[in-house]
Amino acid sequence: MGTLDAFKAHKAAATLLVVGGLCACSTTTYYVAAGEGREAGLVRVTGSFSDKGLARYVADYDPAMLALAKRHDPRPHKDYWGRVEGWEVIDLKVIPRLGDRAPDFDEARIINALRPVAPDGLEAAKPFVLTGSADARAKALKCLTQAVYYEAGFEPGEGQMAVAQTVINRMRHPGYPKSICGVIYEGAARVTGCQFSFACDGSLAREPVPTIWANAEAVARRALKGFVFKPVGTATHYHADYVAPYWAPTLVKLKQFGQHIFYRWTGPSGTLAAFRGRYSGNETVSADILLAADPRTLEAAPPEVLAAQAGPAAPLATGAAAQMLGVANLVLPEAKLVTVPDANSPTGERVVAQGVVAGRRIPTADEIARINKALEAVTEPAPPAVTAPPAPPPPPPKPKPRPPSLLNPLN
Repeated sequence: MGTLDAFKAHKAAATLLVVGGLCACSTTTYYVAAGEGREAGLVRVTGSFSDKGLARYVADYDPAMLALAKRHDPRPHKDYWGRVEGWEVIDLKVIPRLGDRAPDFDEARIINALRPVAPDGLEAAKPFVLTGSADARAKALKCLTQAVYYEAGFEPGEGQMAVAQTVINRMRHPGYPKSICGVIYEGAARVTGCQFSFACDGSLAREPVPTIWANAEAVARRALKGFVFKPVGTATHYHADYVAPYWAPTLVKLKQFGQHIFYRWTGPSGTLAAFRGRYSGNETVSADILLAADPRTLEAAPPEVLAAQAGPAAPLATGAAAQMLGVANLVLPEAKLVTVPDANSPTGERVVAQGVVAGRRIPTADEIARINKALEAVTEPAPPAVTAPPAPPPPPPKPKPRPPSLLNPLN
């Protein structure tokens, strides 16, 4: 009997424990309280939910995963689709520049040397034979000779032939005038610059060296009779190696001849198939050509500047001036060409420029004379001063008489 009571007591105690446990389980919560668990761990890792904290949290994300997460960020934000930093503040009206200043000569040469050159196998241009009237042919030869002389007259022969070939390539490209003089003097009346620097920097006022001019004319004549300088390919642009123009990286670098680096257009525009333009046979330089611009190589002028350029043109160069330039109506803003007597010239006269060319005022004859006179005073040594010959030295004193001696009374 006692054993049965003890068993019942143990069973009742076990039942009580089970029921108590079930009651305890029914009151237990299965959620994490605020500030605990993963949330607490996130706060410990990031420190906060600020942008800085979020950046720390996603620091080990895969770049693709992070980009996708940012794309679906519900917060208002600008998405530049992976563009470089600073894209949103680029002003397309201002030409970008490396650094806060233009590179000097040595820096420009380093920059140009670092730019890769196109692989070999350049497409050679097709031969061009000049046609048209005798007057048009003479003007074309004159203009091309000027380009070769003033751009590369003192360069090696390859550099001169490359310049001539570039002019012809431009004439056959759809983006440029269809005459030799038109290509060379395109944009010559623009304030923002010209295609060939000699056309607007005052170089035409310099009297050509006869031997160098004759050589440039031979190069130009050969190019206009069908000669093709194949190593330059379909080049349409070039610049000196001591400058680093902003447009150079936008073109395909070909080769360097002398001090000039040559480029062609990118894509189909730079292939031989694009050079299908036909020579017009008209070498008159119109106002449209003088105010034209290559959008790749000329800085875009503001509308008010373009409107001012479109105003009344300056007086046209006529007579001997136009004959010297090889065109009938070349306009030089704020300058004029005048004919002065010159006994050394075959025609007895010489054309000089007066006024302002490419922002530089041309000195007058009186100013040149004063400058030369000042230089003569500096360079010529002063004549030696005339001094009187030195006086002859005084004669030596006469010897004093010796007193008489006992041994020699006569002495």
